[in-house]
Amino acid sequence: MTIPQAVNLGLTGDKISIAITGTSDVSAARTAIATGAGTALGAAASGALVVAASAAGFATAPITVPLAAAAGFVSYVSSRFKWW
Repeated sequence: MTIPQAVNLGLTGDKISIAITGTSDVSAARTAIATGAGTALGAAASGALVVAASAAGFATAPITVPLAAAAGFVSYVSSRFKWW
């Protein structure tokens, strides 16, 4: 997973939060949903969910966890601003 993919997944997490809450207004609830959704998408895309279940997870965790966190961070920042 690359930085552009993390940004794309983060923005998708923001879109998911808009769909769940039914509003694009800035709120703490929407930010929490966006951050969780972005992090989950980043973890799934980077393979952290599969890797965490294996013994090799400790070797690859320093790579996959920051990528999942980056997607969550992009979702967080995106949800704090009303872009449209």
